[in-house]
Amino acid sequence: MSERPIVADAPLLLAVQSIEASSRRIAVVIDAAGVLIGTLTDGDIRRCLLKGGSMQTRVGEAMNPAPLTASESSSDSHLLELMHRRNVLAVPIVDPLGRFVRLVHLADLAETAAEGGAEGFDFAVIMAGGEGKRLRPVTQNIPKPMVEIGGVPLLERQMRRLVRAGISRIYLSVNYLAHVIEDYFGDGSRIGVSLSYLREKDRLGTAGALALLPETPVKPILVMNGDIVTMVDFAGLLNFHRSQSAEVTVAAVDYHVNIPFGVIEVEGLRVSALKEKPAQRFLCNAGIYSISPGVLRLIPDGSYFDMTDLMASCLSGGLPVNVFPMHEYWSDIGTPDDLEKARKFFATTGQRDG
Repeated sequence: MSERPIVADAPLLLAVQSIEASSRRIAVVIDAAGVLIGTLTDGDIRRCLLKGGSMQTRVGEAMNPAPLTASESSSDSHLLELMHRRNVLAVPIVDPLGRFVRLVHLADLAETAAEGGAEGFDFAVIMAGGEGKRLRPVTQNIPKPMVEIGGVPLLERQMRRLVRAGISRIYLSVNYLAHVIEDYFGDGSRIGVSLSYLREKDRLGTAGALALLPETPVKPILVMNGDIVTMVDFAGLLNFHRSQSAEVTVAAVDYHVNIPFGVIEVEGLRVSALKEKPAQRFLCNAGIYSISPGVLRLIPDGSYFDMTDLMASCLSGGLPVNVFPMHEYWSDIGTPDDLEKARKFFATTGQRDG
């Protein structure tokens, strides 16, 4: 498959669009003469964002400047062996002068290659027990996750994206008006998923319901809040979780606060610096997690326990908790204003069950 290369001075936004359009999860970077000077993966982009970059950061600042390459004469068997040995999914092919020719992906060489899909999660758990008090009267007779966006309940929108990503089993943690959810989805066969329910007698928080799981997973599980709408790359989250050897990986969104005044910095009583209307940047919890099986033992039975409590327990025990910076669309449907913005977004993009 031929790829359209990008240049080092291009913004990261262009690289994201290139990666999403190609489905190869990699962008090729060339100079003016067509010589390969780097590659850029989804992971490279997120690491750049984590270091303070933005969608306008130059590709050259985030790319891998020394990627694995192969010559035009390389056989398929050599390329396949090379990819497995170096644990990569794609290799740029270059001519004798180092100019980019084409990109060979593992899927081009092995029909059974399904590496990197979200099917690598054992299952997903969606926390769908919220009341949505701030959304009343909309949530007076329905649970918050059943609020419709673009004619599709928020919860159905989430599950259809999970199914398309390769996740075939989902647990729903339910509490408030649970019968509305169970009557609507049943066993999940209507949307192509095996669906089971974790019934909370009392509210257990954003992690406590995981203690109700009737099975112990052998692979990482995906956990999501039921009151968000997002276009996040679930496979990218799983790959990032595994590559960083994390016990918990939390997806995070960039949040900027613009201060409308000049800020004075002081040392004692003396002014040390002046900043005119600065902006502060925060990474905020997006309510999406990849969790390794061993972490579940830290969750107490029958007690209120939030994801922040679980991450704190991991940190105190020396277990790695990593952050997965998001650049995809995300919204927490917490207020009527949030709901209206999400409805406008999907009306504009024309997506019914994104």
